[in-house]
Amino acid sequence: MADTLKIALAQINTTHVGALTRNAERIRAARAEGARLGADLVVTPEFSVGGYLPEDLVRKPAYVAACADIIAALAADTADGGPGLIVGGPWADGDKLYNAAFLLEGGRIAARRAKHELPNYGVFDEKRVFDAGPVPGPVAFRGFRIGLMVCEDWWLPTVAETLCETGAEMLLSINGSPFEADKHEKQRLPLAVARVVETGLPFVFLGQVGGQDEIVFDGASFVLNPDRSLAQLLPMFADRVVLTEWRRAGERLVCTPGEVARLPDRLGQIYGAMTLGLRDYVDKNGFPGVVLGLSGGIDSAISAAVAVDALGPDRVHAVMMPSPYTSSESLEDAAECARLLGIRYDTIGIGPAMEAFAGMLAPAFGNRPPDITEENIQSRIRGVTLMALSNKFGSMLLTTGNKSEMSTGYATIYGDMAGGYSVLKDVYKTMVFALCRWRNAHRPADAKGPDGLVMPERVITKPPSAELRPNQKDQDSLPPYEMLDAIIEAYMERDQSPREIIAAGFPEAEVRRTVSMLKRNEYKRRQAPVGIRVTPRGFGRDWRYPITSRYQDEF
Repeated sequence: MADTLKIALAQINTTHVGALTRNAERIRAARAEGARLGADLVVTPEFSVGGYLPEDLVRKPAYVAACADIIAALAADTADGGPGLIVGGPWADGDKLYNAAFLLEGGRIAARRAKHELPNYGVFDEKRVFDAGPVPGPVAFRGFRIGLMVCEDWWLPTVAETLCETGAEMLLSINGSPFEADKHEKQRLPLAVARVVETGLPFVFLGQVGGQDEIVFDGASFVLNPDRSLAQLLPMFADRVVLTEWRRAGERLVCTPGEVARLPDRLGQIYGAMTLGLRDYVDKNGFPGVVLGLSGGIDSAISAAVAVDALGPDRVHAVMMPSPYTSSESLEDAAECARLLGIRYDTIGIGPAMEAFAGMLAPAFGNRPPDITEENIQSRIRGVTLMALSNKFGSMLLTTGNKSEMSTGYATIYGDMAGGYSVLKDVYKTMVFALCRWRNAHRPADAKGPDGLVMPERVITKPPSAELRPNQKDQDSLPPYEMLDAIIEAYMERDQSPREIIAAGFPEAEVRRTVSMLKRNEYKRRQAPVGIRVTPRGFGRDWRYPITSRYQDEF
């Protein structure tokens, strides 16, 4: 019986959904690197062949068959005497379709294990497209018995306990685990410790990295030894192929301690997720770059900074679109922000378009006084202008609205909501302020933007304003952001009732106001662009409420 085992953890970006050849190339490169490191086995993430999440793609027989062909080809590669390989993909077995892990060894598929626990919450609806597999037993590999699991299988105790009872020597899980703030520290590690305590077995979490539409996968793969000590921790948001070395110590497998990466702080994690999500969305969809409106305000400033850090300054085009209500401070701040970031900056005044619309609509409006209609026209003029630039040059239009605005409808449909991607869609206004201060003080290691300040201090300190009328301030229309964000978080993310929120000390009038705004603006959010999810619950896949509803909360 062998006493040592070397496993290469391939924390790689295989979220190229449907790009099977590209994913296969990345898997082959990881296996080659594992071979160079001396690995016996190379492990890749959940659904690494097909790209995760595949959603309804798996309903296409041709896609499933193409994945099977790629897996067979990767299996054939292992006839070269090099490392074995674990990959993820669909497994069609009669009338059943599984989310599966495949052990490839000696030129063949040596074992398959179907995902038993199918997540059907949050961003996941796997029961829609997959069948649940049986509770798996261990797979045999070169004298070792590996408890191979697929993601959700380790979040609940059943599979791990069965693997332990049937002779597994380690628990090894391949994962497509989306990022959310604090998830690694508050969910993954405590649950992994629980599985180790319950079974007495070491545990390996292998995560993927990359962005897929509104989801980011952060990596942060790790190994826990039977004594619950952290033997390995890989960085967040980075491709890595890292060797882990295992030996038998009595009847237990133990991993030799290795790299334990220092993870970013909470703000750094959120910023890293925003950056990776945008980069992958732009690059995987083939856009040459992005264009955005730069207003001199805080939301567009941090959106521009994320874009530059993700793509580089040469792929970011900022446009200031002043109106008669635009302050000199906003003009100065937008120009300075563009200078600090080193990006192309153009000014296109919207005054002539405002006058044209006023003249065109005057006969229809009659004697009605100006109101929010004219404010929204300004926003829509800017939206049309930016969309024209996007159409002409091929760059994707970024919107700059935040989660607080999306919650309350403090945004103009077909205006500032027009675009292909929202950097701040799941970022509260209070978090925007914090992220701006964080980025002015920190430059992420993989950032393509500059050191030092990326926006002037005044952008952060001045009262937020849409500048659609004289002396306008956000807080004229909304509760204070600290209160607003706390109410939204309680109601939306924690499903607290208005009564519970009021009992926690929030003014009833502001709770009523906030909940009312949130409900009546569902139709707007359905038409908003995608954006990266960073909280436990974002407006998108995991917020599915009817637009037309007469349900009334109790106060």
